[in-house]
Amino acid sequence: MAQSDLEEFNKPVPYELRVDEELLSITKQKLQLARYPEEQTDIGDDDWSQGAKVKVVKRLADYWKDGYDWRAEEDKINKEFHQFMVKIDIPSYGPQLIHYAHHRSPSPTAIPLLIVHGWPGSFLESRNLLLPLTHPSSPTDQAFHVIIPSLPGYGPGPPPLKSGFGPVTTARAFKALMVDVLAYPTFLTHGGDWGALVTRSMAMQYPAHVRACHSNFIPCGPPAWYQNPLALGRLVLNSWLYTEREKQGLKNMQYYLKEQNGYLTQQRTRPQSLGFGLGDSPIGLLGWLVEKYHEWIDVANYTMPDTEILNFVMMHWIPGATPGLRYYKAAFEETGPSSVKEAFSKYCATPIGVSSFPREVLMPPRDWMSAVCNVGWVREHERGGHFPSVECPEVLVGDLREWFGGEVVRKAMEG
Repeated sequence: MAQSDLEEFNKPVPYELRVDEELLSITKQKLQLARYPEEQTDIGDDDWSQGAKVKVVKRLADYWKDGYDWRAEEDKINKEFHQFMVKIDIPSYGPQLIHYAHHRSPSPTAIPLLIVHGWPGSFLESRNLLLPLTHPSSPTDQAFHVIIPSLPGYGPGPPPLKSGFGPVTTARAFKALMVDVLAYPTFLTHGGDWGALVTRSMAMQYPAHVRACHSNFIPCGPPAWYQNPLALGRLVLNSWLYTEREKQGLKNMQYYLKEQNGYLTQQRTRPQSLGFGLGDSPIGLLGWLVEKYHEWIDVANYTMPDTEILNFVMMHWIPGATPGLRYYKAAFEETGPSSVKEAFSKYCATPIGVSSFPREVLMPPRDWMSAVCNVGWVREHERGGHFPSVECPEVLVGDLREWFGGEVVRKAMEG
């Protein structure tokens, strides 16, 4: 793909992921020269309270150096995903190249569905959703045209060179992708992690285009007492009034806020300082991300294969990690009703369906969500965590099909 092919706005160009051989060679050299910390003698083998386990990171690093075949994985990615690059002139920001995958369904009743990933993920999260969503096994099941863009700086394509590219700007870019590039005037969305905030911002900025949403991640707090005094009363008396699932969700949230969100403060304040280490050291990046995969995945029910872990890590190693970290700073500096600062204090009227997984880090009770979202459907599951498209894709597909194929969404699409 020549650079000249991307000079025209809104004109998609077919794309294949191809990493420079020099980067692959340098990566192996850096892995060969890695220095590891020592575990303290009183910390158990399964105790992750100090962060990523040395034995796990070393095993993955040795595999990355001596056994992992990126070229084979690259070929699989290029075969499985119909990828494109397009230049978009984003309102209030300017030009930016956007990478995306686009899979059309043969079904005449298919509905466009935009799927947006988060950190520390990538567009690869959705590879197990493509076939069942575009080619359902039953003719009575709802089919979808699936569009999976990459957050700029997460994997393929150039990262933003100007500051300020957070979820609000991403929402404008992805709306242009859907409407102006792909000619889908109305569509549905699904998002987790950053994808939940991007798709919510899209719904708030462009309600005429985004007709319904789905998410497995709703990071909102309890409503103010004057909004919903009953919800506040339930929270105060949660030991008696919350279901076991709601108590678990509250416990997950408290644990995240106490033990797990240090990365958030660092990445939203000084991402570039952190990026010198994570963008230069494959071991540093591996340790930083592996800890999140372990903490946020339902490890009792799903073991992430080593190859899959390294594929995910590569999506951040290729651009040098720093662009993905900068996204946090940009997100918390954006303003407006659909920004991160205000996203879950302002009400969004677009209908949303919610899939609740027991190991999700932030999944509040329905009465909290209903104060800021038009919650039309909630489904609770007994397994799964922050990455349901990876951990239990068949469950997520079923939820997407049930919610988006229901009466509420049908009326929204017709309206």
